[in-house]
Amino acid sequence: MLLNNNVTEFILLGLTQDPAKKKIIFVLFLFFYLGTLVGNVLIIITIKTSRTLGSPMYFFLFYLSLSDTCFSTSIAPRTIVDALLKNSTISFNECILQVFSLHFFACLEIFILILMAADRYVAICKPLHYTTIMNRRVCSILVAVAWVGSCVHSSVQIILALSLPFCGPNVIDHYLCDLQPLLQLACADTYVINLLLVSNSGAICTVSFVMLMFSYVIILHSLRNHSAEGRKKALSTCTSHITVVILFFGPSIFMYTRPATTFPMDKMLAMFYTIATPLLNPLIYTLRNAEVKNAMTKLWSKKRISDY
Repeated sequence: MLLNNNVTEFILLGLTQDPAKKKIIFVLFLFFYLGTLVGNVLIIITIKTSRTLGSPMYFFLFYLSLSDTCFSTSIAPRTIVDALLKNSTISFNECILQVFSLHFFACLEIFILILMAADRYVAICKPLHYTTIMNRRVCSILVAVAWVGSCVHSSVQIILALSLPFCGPNVIDHYLCDLQPLLQLACADTYVINLLLVSNSGAICTVSFVMLMFSYVIILHSLRNHSAEGRKKALSTCTSHITVVILFFGPSIFMYTRPATTFPMDKMLAMFYTIATPLLNPLIYTLRNAEVKNAMTKLWSKKRISDY
């Protein structure tokens, strides 16, 4: 497919061309990325080594942190390096690979968030059947389905990207490769492809968001029958999940459910859900979760003892 295009590489304009501002962006992105790695890897290690975090909720949280780490890694390192360069270029193949990884891990995160909501629904609304319904085999199958579904979604994105003819302009006014900025460079009518993009990415974002919010409405409504302590604990968990959902889906829906037009705020919104949200997720899930904090404290204590 590449042989049909005259463009073999793209120029990424990044967030700005101002040298002073690029240095600020370098520091901010490096700080955000390191924070994302430390926070999510710490959660991954804690869940993997702790015996008290064996419930399905933490099983799914493990994969959420894993997808956040990979999602951020598919974007942040290149953006950090590009901030130090005067001119940033990316080959056609690298651009396509970034499109794939961006959508694969973003879609995986969406599916994992849905599984976490389903887990909370069963735990709160059907507590007597929880261990039977959400056993380890079922959870493993659900995660496997999420991986397969993400692969299918990102493969569709690649097919759409490869169907675009590029015969002239190669300057992407963005800091990453995605279908929306690539549509601006195609030398053909992109109406059908944009429609497919909206029906694919836009539909996944919108339908998933509606499903998640509806499930939490049901969960919160069912809390009326629980004790005060049970309500407090469930509310704390659900509030964390709802916060993550709004932070992730708000910008995503705005980006992928509209025609192929660009707005000045696009880069900032993309930066928020690609860089900031993976950093915020571990903070939200640890600061509001006593079990995770206790497990991390025990892990740190064991490490200090072993050092001595």
